[in-house]
Amino acid sequence: MTADPAPAAAGAAGVLPLDAEALYAELRRAVQALLASGPQPTHLVGVVSGGAWLAARLHRELGLPGAPGVIAATLHRDDYAQRGLAPAAAQTHLPFEVEGAHVLLIDDVLYTGRTLRAVLNELFDYGRPASVRLAVLVDRGGRELPVAADAAAVRLPLPAHQSFELVQDADGRFGFVLLDRAASRLG
Repeated sequence: MTADPAPAAAGAAGVLPLDAEALYAELRRAVQALLASGPQPTHLVGVVSGGAWLAARLHRELGLPGAPGVIAATLHRDDYAQRGLAPAAAQTHLPFEVEGAHVLLIDDVLYTGRTLRAVLNELFDYGRPASVRLAVLVDRGGRELPVAADAAAVRLPLPAHQSFELVQDADGRFGFVLLDRAASRLG
């Protein structure tokens, strides 16, 4: 279920030479397995913004009933003072009763675990779910909190000065952009 690419996959700043669509296909298989083996019904909830894109596409392609949820971590982040408020489009919308629900969170990149901590706090503001599981497209390691994904399409450690983000083109296809904070400080 998890691929481990060669460390050379994380090159200089720019386009990350990983096939985001192939990773999405792996994530889709993992989510199907989690849904088949887990309690029913399970609601997909995507973390703003890349996770929300993934959840919407998974929900549609898997033919799940209802609509996927979207959850924003903005108000519960421990770096709220630096980041500020998210745009109105990046707000939480959970089209189901959270109390007693089974939730499968979908995120694009799992790194320190701090976003997931904030997401869980936000989720519990809406009620107490019966269970919460996590599926991510990329687990890049570097955990600062005891958070683990139930499924990850790939595990790809990156140096702390690098990060990557999921992008979506007009046709809904996914790609990655690699960001290098060290290079941006120098230039």
